[in-house]
Amino acid sequence: MFGKLRKRIEEARQSPEPPPPAGRQRNLFEAAAAYVAACAEDDHERSAEAARWVSPEALCFGVNELACRAVLALAREHDETPQRMARKLLNLPVA
Repeated sequence: MFGKLRKRIEEARQSPEPPPPAGRQRNLFEAAAAYVAACAEDDHERSAEAARWVSPEALCFGVNELACRAVLALAREHDETPQRMARKLLNLPVA
């Protein structure tokens, strides 16, 4: 997963950065949400665009924060521990 993330970030860095909307700074959490949603939909163009909105380090932090929040929300919803839910999402044997 992180290899894929690094590859897409590197591809995005090689493309020119689009200007932000008038009078509005892009937020790392917006970038992470757009990036992850685009990756989930296998939309390389949108994921590359979102990766250009913030630095690679900020995007990585945002993706990590989104993953943590998603695992916690799913764990609560399914009455599981976060560790068990994370392993289930990755199709790993539950320890």
